[in-house]
This record gives sequence, C-alpha cells and structure tokens, in this order.
Amino acid sequence: MAFDITKELLENVSELISNQKDTALSELFLDVHHADIAEVLDDLSFDEAVYIIRLLDSETTAEVLLDVDDEVREKIFEQLTAKEIASEIDELDTDDAADVIAELPEERKQEVMQEIDDEEHAKEIVELLRYDENSAGGLMAKELVKVNENWTVLRCVKEMRAQAEEVTRVHSIYVIDDGGKLKGRLSLKDLLMASTRSKIADVYIPNVDFVNVNDAAEDVANVMRKYDLEAIPVVDELGVLVGRITIDDIVEVIKEEADKDYQLAAGITQDVEADDSILVLTKARLPWLFLGLVGGLSAASIMGLFEGAMAKNAVLFMFTPLIAAMAGNVGVQSSAIIVQGLANDGIKGSILKRLLKEISLAMVNGFFLAIFLFIFIWITKENIKLAFAISVSLFSVIIIAGLIGTSIPLFLNKRGIDPAIATGPFITTSNDIFGILIYFSIAKLIIGF
Repeated sequence: MAFDITKELLENVSELISNQKDTALSELFLDVHHADIAEVLDDLSFDEAVYIIRLLDSETTAEVLLDVDDEVREKIFEQLTAKEIASEIDELDTDDAADVIAELPEERKQEVMQEIDDEEHAKEIVELLRYDENSAGGLMAKELVKVNENWTVLRCVKEMRAQAEEVTRVHSIYVIDDGGKLKGRLSLKDLLMASTRSKIADVYIPNVDFVNVNDAAEDVANVMRKYDLEAIPVVDELGVLVGRITIDDIVEVIKEEADKDYQLAAGITQDVEADDSILVLTKARLPWLFLGLVGGLSAASIMGLFEGAMAKNAVLFMFTPLIAAMAGNVGVQSSAIIVQGLANDGIKGSILKRLLKEISLAMVNGFFLAIFLFIFIWITKENIKLAFAISVSLFSVIIIAGLIGTSIPLFLNKRGIDPAIATGPFITTSNDIFGILIYFSIAKLIIGF
C-alpha cells in the first residue's frame, strides 16, 4: 500500500516532534519505506529532520540519508557528531558508505573514519575512495558471495551462508581460484543438483560478463543494459575479483547522464541544480546564450546583404522565420536521433551510409513540405514564381539542416566531445545562419532581384 505524504501527515509529524512524542513518531514510521521517510524529511524543517534522524534506529536512517536531498543531507551531517555519522555508515554497503564519506569535508572524513567500529568495513571504504567516482571501481560494492573452485559443494554451501549475512541481496555467486581471480559464476540450480562431494570446478559456469575497475561508468551501464544484468563483477588489472556493481547504482548513472545530456541540449554547460546560486546558473547558461546572440547577429548581417531585395520583395521577409524555424527543427531532429544512437551503441556500419540515409530522409520530408508550401503561397499570394522560389529554398534548407544535424554529432563523438551538445543551441544557431543564407541566395537566383 502506498504511503501518502499529505499536508495533514506533515502537520501531525511536526506536532509530535514539538511535543516530543517519540513513541508515537517511531510507531508512525514503523514499516514505512526509507524512500518515503526521506520524502517526509525533505518537506519538514531542518531541525525536525535532524530530530527524526536521531530518533529512528541507524539501520533505517542510514538508508533514509541516501535518499534525502543532497543539501538536506549536508546540513544534517553538520549537526551530527562524527560518531553519529559513523554509526549510520556502519549500516550501509561499502559503495553507499564511500559515497557518503566522499561528500564530507576532508577533516570531517578522517574524524568519521576513525569512529567506524568495523575495521574491515572502514578499510574497504578507504579502498573504494581511491577510485574515480565515475569509474567501475567508484561504483562497486565490496559485499558479494564468492566461492573457490577447489571447494566441495558441501563446503561451498557453508561458506555461502556465512558470506550472505553481510550481503543485502545475493544477485550472483562468483567462482574464484586460489589467487582470487574470477573464473566464472555458479548456478543455484546446478549447485542443488550436484553431489555434496562434487568440486565446484565441475559445476560452475565459466562464461561470465565482467568489467575492470578502471572502466568508465557509462561503459559499465552499456554492458549491463546490453546483457540485461542485475549485477556484474568487477576485477582489477590482474583479473582478481574485487567487487560487484548492482543495477540500482547503474540506474543512478543512467539518470545522471540523461540529466547531463538534457542540460547540454538546452545549452547548459555545467552540472547545475535549480537551487544553485545565480552566479553558478549564470556561468552555466551564459556561454550558449552568447553563442546564440552571435549567431543572431550573423543571421541579421546576412539579411542586411539582401536589404535591397527585401525592399523590392517584402513578402520574402514574411517567410524568413519559417525557413529559420524549419532549419532548426530538422537539425535538432537529425542530431537527436544520432546522439541517441551513439549513446545506445546503435550507430553501426559506415558513417557515409548513415549520412546518405539522413539526406534521403531529409529529401523525402523536404519534398512533401515544399509541395505544401508551394500550393499555400501560390493560392494566397497568386505568384507562382515566388511560390517556387520559397518552396525550393525550404527543400534545400531541410537537406542542409539534416546533413549538419547528422554530421556534427558524429564529428564531436569522434573528437571525444559529448555529442549531446549538438542537439542544443549549437545546431539551432548554425542552421539559422545557413538557412537564411540559402533562402535569400536561392530567392535571388530564381526571382532575379
């Protein structure tokens, strides 16, 4: 059953806190999912949020703190002692614990690490902090179930029971050799069907997908998405099994990448939030707005070259926004498809073949749109020459815009630049300039002004 977060609920929680009704508060949040509790904390005042964090048990609040808004979590940690933060971290898997520790100031990190009771847990967190946060090593958790290929099935079951106590959810059982190198995975069905005296080496599956600690987070996401994996093992440079990455971590990577691409497409060059300062938001937006301004001035300058033509054929000016808009729309459509294909590894085969396909598509779309525009202008303006000039211009602009929208993302990707940038103002501005230039050039050629 869904936990409804209503105004009445929030008022009730605030009243219970003000009256220090701890028992009633604990009962209220009993069996409530940590994500729902986190949402409640985001809607309460800061002091009330801290009160609940201190009231509930660490096993619950540890998960809650992962889901609350980043700024709220940062403020809560400022009010908690190093020992209180350490008690929360003790309840988290190593990957989540490392993420929390990484957000703390340097001095605070050392204080908290010294307060962690489980020394092995602390060592594993320190190890994870050495990896880049956008790498497989930065995403992985140390908790997993692994068995030695030389064990018997009976010993394997005993060892698995002991290891499973430290793992929140067992996705896979990995098989290693005496040196810790990943050899394969173990099927529970095969394990149950095998004799208790059988060696694991005789029943495990040698084929297993894995990633290296230094692989980029995006590459890990692509592998897991391609093979539909819930978890994937991580090995070091020697092939030694060092951790695993689960699907919940990859969902976060995909979400962050989607947010980043969306911002790039909107002309925002930095990772920003709506609550960031005006200065930070200005730095993220201003460069592309300036590019748009330069592009607009360039388009205006081109139109100035044809000022005399517009004076004699004022109707041309009326269709200028249409030509510019169509150029921008076609360019963004083409680039969006290419960027999506690149992100999903869907761009296969020759680049030339891809360009020819997009040009063919632009020609088909341009032909039908140009025919419609020709008929419209002919009927409304009763000037077949004008209708022909503008419709031919539209057809040409659509083809050029499709070519630009296709080629620029491919070029940027080849240069190691995020192609998502090509779906924003960059494409729109460039197509506006080329669109207007082509429009007036063709109109001048056909009308002869």
